[in-house]
Amino acid sequence: MLEIAIEEARIGLSEGGIPIGAALFRRDGTLLGRGHNRRVQENDPSVHGETDAFRKAGRQRSYRDTIMVTTLAPCWYCSGLIIQFGIGAVVVGESRTFSGGLDWLRERGIEVIDLNSDVCRRMLAEFITAHPELWHEDIGQP
Repeated sequence: MLEIAIEEARIGLSEGGIPIGAALFRRDGTLLGRGHNRRVQENDPSVHGETDAFRKAGRQRSYRDTIMVTTLAPCWYCSGLIIQFGIGAVVVGESRTFSGGLDWLRERGIEVIDLNSDVCRRMLAEFITAHPELWHEDIGQP
């Protein structure tokens, strides 16, 4: 599942955007939607990897049996989406670069699995070194 999110992050990077990818799956492994951060490409601050994947998944009767897989810990905005729609679990590529709302998700009973992926961490570290201004804009810091 993480490989699909990593593919999406790489697509975003190749488009000149921020390399954060995500995918929404059913617990049985069925892919519902995949996407990546498109803030730069679409000049839209609301298009994060998780929101892109969520939108592409379309309407679901319930999200309790779904898993959001993302290359980086979800920010507060994306964590709110996960809570709002009752997504049952979150698989995170890495959270050392940014821990986002992981504790908030756990406090609300959402299963969080942090894979501590060196691939995800290196990809984002290289991007941050090359484009610190975009990174700080993305996480809402001056």
